[in-house]
Amino acid sequence: MHSLTWGTPLAAVLIFAGSLVAVAEIPATPVLTLYRFKSETTLPYYDVEQFARSGVGSTAAGQLAQGTTLIPCLVIRDGRPLTDQSGTPFVGFEIVVDPREATRESAARVSEAIAERKALTVTNHHCESSVRYVIDVRNLYPMEKLPFFDPPRESATSKAPASTGSSLDAIVRDFHNSAQCAQVNDTLTGRRQALLSAWSAFEHENSTLWPEAELEKARNLDFTLRTALYEGHLGRGCNAYGACERNIVALSIRNRALERCFAREGCVVRGDFTGVASIVSQYNIWDEFLTQISGLTACYLRDDLASLPYYKKLQAMYAQNSADVQRILFGSDADLMELFPGASLDDIKRTAHYYHAPAMGKCFPQHERVEYMSGVVASKGRDFALIANTRILVGDKVGDDYRFSMFVFEETAERDVVETRDDFPGFLVDGRKVTLQAASGCRPYGTPTSCQQGEVGRYRKVPSWLDAGKPMGLTCNIIDRAESCDAPATLLTVEVGGTCDTQMRPVQGVH
Repeated sequence: MHSLTWGTPLAAVLIFAGSLVAVAEIPATPVLTLYRFKSETTLPYYDVEQFARSGVGSTAAGQLAQGTTLIPCLVIRDGRPLTDQSGTPFVGFEIVVDPREATRESAARVSEAIAERKALTVTNHHCESSVRYVIDVRNLYPMEKLPFFDPPRESATSKAPASTGSSLDAIVRDFHNSAQCAQVNDTLTGRRQALLSAWSAFEHENSTLWPEAELEKARNLDFTLRTALYEGHLGRGCNAYGACERNIVALSIRNRALERCFAREGCVVRGDFTGVASIVSQYNIWDEFLTQISGLTACYLRDDLASLPYYKKLQAMYAQNSADVQRILFGSDADLMELFPGASLDDIKRTAHYYHAPAMGKCFPQHERVEYMSGVVASKGRDFALIANTRILVGDKVGDDYRFSMFVFEETAERDVVETRDDFPGFLVDGRKVTLQAASGCRPYGTPTSCQQGEVGRYRKVPSWLDAGKPMGLTCNIIDRAESCDAPATLLTVEVGGTCDTQMRPVQGVH
């Protein structure tokens, strides 16, 4: 990939009065991803000159697909970067990968670009004069996620884990090995609809082999288990907590499709598990961009993938939950009571929501003057830098602007490890974008303040509905094969949820 190096590279020097004077350096702009949750599949960009004249009222010059990876820069006009009236930058860009044209080789191209930009320092983030278009920086995020494609199909050299013995499980596995499934991930975009279409074609082709009702149940099972796998914590593998977590996700789908069936939750007709499981507003893993960088729509049960560690583990996790999920979706009240012992049937059937605290909104109330910047310009004389979709620690005010340092954190299993870095020495951040408002709606681990947590390792924002229902601690008697999925099978009893669980909290009674 040809990488534009806007600004002056670190290696540049000025010759002045017979001596060498090093040029100050700052990190180059990173590779960013175009992404807006629950939005159109494409987003507009604008002609530079028209935007300079008309601002946000400009007519779009074209559209970029969600998931586009690009390198941003600041377009300078009359000595200032182009922004809207509030100070939000509209940035020039160089495309790294357009998902509409992506191939398996695109992942390496994105990875290379990310590494190049991280290693590069410059004096400013100014665009070259040839840049013709700008885009709203608020739709750009430092995802660092690579395009995901199924491995090329090969002759089967090993078999996937044995079927549970049910006809539904056999149908799901046949679908994953089918020509219809193979086409879903051929392209990077539109994968949710492509998976639905692939199942429709598979059901039509196999209508003489299996009853229509069985094919429909198998599709529902497939979509539910895909959602349960990727909504849960993949890192838990086949440990008992992770397996119980997946059963609870399946229960939430069952209850949204059978106990209430709201159109806003994806339910078209009672029993529409597929619609509920794959609607973006309920399970954001089905979002256009997120399907591009995960194996959610992959044919992960393919026989020829069983020897690859990642797929071997996914296949084991599927096999661990398949029989239970079939009982959750299609079984009786007695099945539900047996799978979630100790809870009342009413509580089980009314559990349709859950809260995953580690994945929710990050906040840092223990650190004053930390703010998230969706997009802002920082300046140092005639040099300008782009601060995009990241947190800063706001310092002293200088005129209308503020000194600042970068506020970065690493999310570990137990806590958020934070640090501040002076990556932009001497630069001042545009005061129009600084609010100095304290973090709100934050709780230790996203749990009630009554929970005794000791030293708090992280804070998370909580949704408005969380306190509207009854927190549930659901128990599962389930086979544990450890995170590795290859440990000896052991039957364990595990509880997921309850008021103070810092990982997952099922909630009943929320509408």
